[in-house]
Amino acid sequence: MKFRYHFQKVVDLKSNEKTQAEWMLSTAIGKLQTEEEHLIQLLNDRSNLIGIIQSATENTASVNSLQEMQRYVHHLDECISRKNSDVKHAQVNVQRNQTFLNGKMVDEKVWLGARDKAKIKFQQEMLLREQNDLDEMATVRFAAKAGRAN
Repeated sequence: MKFRYHFQKVVDLKSNEKTQAEWMLSTAIGKLQTEEEHLIQLLNDRSNLIGIIQSATENTASVNSLQEMQRYVHHLDECISRKNSDVKHAQVNVQRNQTFLNGKMVDEKVWLGARDKAKIKFQQEMLLREQNDLDEMATVRFAAKAGRAN
């Protein structure tokens, strides 16, 4: 007789939920990396613009162009501030998805453990049945030999 776990569909469901949680975490990590890359690009743009402003002041640039560049620096500062907020939200989302995945992994482990225990119990019962069958066969043979001896 083959082992068949009555709650196998639950085990499969828990496994699928864990896989889905892994995908969600992967997506959240990808989003975080994208946000961090955008932040780095904004910081580099700001740094480059500050360098341009410094060289422009040394080369006696017009006040209008310096003001325009300064307004752009201010705009980049606002973008950097928003992007920092986006990065923090993405980090929180990654943490939330990690916690969710950990819960799903525990669920799956519990159900796999229950299935393994049921399988071990089934195998022990099968061995006991086989042993009982062998004992019964030996008893019948012994009784048959004893009957012939009389």
